[in-house]
Amino acid sequence: MFLQTVFSALLGLVQGISEFLPISSSGHLLVAQRLLTLAGYDADPNRALPLVVMLHMGTLLAVAVVFWRDWVDMLRHPVKNRTLLLLFVASLPALAAKLLLGDLIDGLFTGWFLGVSFLVTALFLVFIERQAKRAATRDMPDMPCAVTMGAFQAVALLPGVSRSGSTLLGGVLCGLTRETAAKFSFMMSAPAILGSFLSEGKDALEAGGLGSLFTLPILVGVIFAAVSGYLAIRYMLRLIQRISFYRFALYVAVVGIAVILMQLTGFAGFPRLSLPAGTPPPVG
Repeated sequence: MFLQTVFSALLGLVQGISEFLPISSSGHLLVAQRLLTLAGYDADPNRALPLVVMLHMGTLLAVAVVFWRDWVDMLRHPVKNRTLLLLFVASLPALAAKLLLGDLIDGLFTGWFLGVSFLVTALFLVFIERQAKRAATRDMPDMPCAVTMGAFQAVALLPGVSRSGSTLLGGVLCGLTRETAAKFSFMMSAPAILGSFLSEGKDALEAGGLGSLFTLPILVGVIFAAVSGYLAIRYMLRLIQRISFYRFALYVAVVGIAVILMQLTGFAGFPRLSLPAGTPPPVG
């Protein structure tokens, strides 16, 4: 129980930090679970699913706490405050992609794409830094911007592609300031996280019942995810104008190359890749 609690806390820390820094929470969770198996962590999908589901709830709590005034204002004045409508519109592309391509996307979580998608995230972050050098002219998203950021959020359904990094890129491409793009990106995460929680929560309940979601190790993981997520949001909002995304890009690129090497060698239980000349890499 003690060891499992420690592992849950570590995964909660990974989830909270990587959800809101532009480095991909889904990708880092997959890598962390693989590496922790070397130390005795039980990464069986049936047992890991309840933890992953509840870690989403931890990061959702972080978003709710940081932006609670905004949520209250949106709910009290849904017509005057258009943010709620914009968040709804921004959620539609990812929802459509999940409904149409859900099986294909799920297959990529165990396939060859993880290392490559970290490199895609690194490329997105380079684009953010280059685009941000141009003068930002807008401090409020509009409908086209919500659609654009929503489309980038749909791309982030791929494992290893950062949701926050992708949506930030969409925001700065729309001409938003970094701070405005970051705030709307973080608020966009709430519907996305809630959707994942409901979808995966249903599977977890069917597999292990309600009790599987409320064990001591899982609750510890939720606390670590919530606290680290809160701190990550505060960090990004405070320093977003001065942060160099090249540093994040370098980090994610190194992680991507390391994952590709682990996939090629089968290290830490990664499905070993075999790429004969002229043969496309397997999916799933």
